[in-house]
Amino acid sequence: MWRGRHGDIEVALVHRPRYDDWTLPKGKLEHGESELAAAVREVGEELGAAVAVSRRIGRVRYRHDGANKTVCYWAMRFLTGEFRPGDEVDAVEWLSPANARRRLSYPVDCPVLADFAALPVPDSVILLVRHAKAGKRSEWRGEDRLRPLDPAGARQAQQLVRFLSCFAPQRVLSADLTRCVQTVEPLARSLGVDVRIDPAFDDDSYLATPTATETALLSLAKPGAVTVVCSQGTAIPALIDTLGPGTDSSDTRKGAAWALSLVDGDVIAMDYYGSAAR
Repeated sequence: MWRGRHGDIEVALVHRPRYDDWTLPKGKLEHGESELAAAVREVGEELGAAVAVSRRIGRVRYRHDGANKTVCYWAMRFLTGEFRPGDEVDAVEWLSPANARRRLSYPVDCPVLADFAALPVPDSVILLVRHAKAGKRSEWRGEDRLRPLDPAGARQAQQLVRFLSCFAPQRVLSADLTRCVQTVEPLARSLGVDVRIDPAFDDDSYLATPTATETALLSLAKPGAVTVVCSQGTAIPALIDTLGPGTDSSDTRKGAAWALSLVDGDVIAMDYYGSAAR
């Protein structure tokens, strides 16, 4: 968890009285909970903090009390909240990355902090979501643009609300297709905002003028902005291939999402979250 600006970043370390140590915030998954949801929940419970997630940092594996432990970390911008000491965490300190590294009790935490400091903190985040399941085109008799989500897709759309909310989005955009709009409508309702329709993000528009779609996407990268965009299965992989710093695969399943972290309009990191954004 971090706060500040590019040249003046501080990260939060927590003191655990049970172990008398200083470490990065972390916790355990609840049944059926995703790693990302657990990370946001634990930070909220232990530090009283509301956060906006950006990029995935990585995993750490180690042994403790004879058991194998795995911890997955994300960079999270502190938004608001007030820390109250408790049994698990009785103190929090905000330190520069260099001072935090000296304060950490365990060497295994140091590479996580180094990975965080290796890139600048993002000034904007764009969540590029492929629409959820909408049945087979061959079985829909109406205009394809009007094809709605099927029951499985409707469930995916609901599941996306919790996932996307971890990034604290403020705006929701969609291609001009019913299935795209329906995919992000539950999120928009939860945020109390309208879904803004932008035809630039549908496949036909991308294939006709790919540069216009790229420009429309990057124009959303305003300082402090977190934006959700719902698009289709041709446009999204092509945008990932064009804009990203390199990925093993740009394939994007229905109901999946890419989280793009940007600095000054350039993509510095991108993370893929699979079907239903688990």
